[in-house]
Amino acid sequence: MKIMDNIPDIRVRRRLDKEISTMVRHSRIDKRFWSKSEITYSEFLQNKMLIIHIIRQGVPYSFFELISQNAPFSENEWAGFLDISLKSLQRYKQSSKRFKSLQSEKIIEMSEVIQAGLDLFGDMDSFKLWLDTPNFVLGSIKPVELLKDSYGRGMVVGELTRVSYGIFV
Repeated sequence: MKIMDNIPDIRVRRRLDKEISTMVRHSRIDKRFWSKSEITYSEFLQNKMLIIHIIRQGVPYSFFELISQNAPFSENEWAGFLDISLKSLQRYKQSSKRFKSLQSEKIIEMSEVIQAGLDLFGDMDSFKLWLDTPNFVLGSIKPVELLKDSYGRGMVVGELTRVSYGIFV
């Protein structure tokens, strides 16, 4: 199951697909990294070379906005994940500019975490409950507390993957 299958509002799915297609079409990415004129959000998250190019060019605020509106995180949590102040995050919104590559990478990493959570739990409420519950395998820390850095995100995704395969360590 893909994140797109779990977003209940078909309009949101279409907007994410449209945003990804627009972002890729208007980028300076070599066409060999994407062959279709339209690319879906799920296809984008599976194409690591395309992700690298988008990160280097910067994710537009409009993409971040769609992700953040459909994620179980507050604006303060997003600012923490992106390692910027809430005021800086609000400036990105006002100027509608692209995020720097460091923040772009974190936005896409968080998109992957959200997809992994939705793939396992099937809905955002169950995923949010799991994120907010201390996890023994993760040192009895709430998974949401580990999402601020790459190693923590990797641990969270690893745990989601193990649980999806029925491995409870």
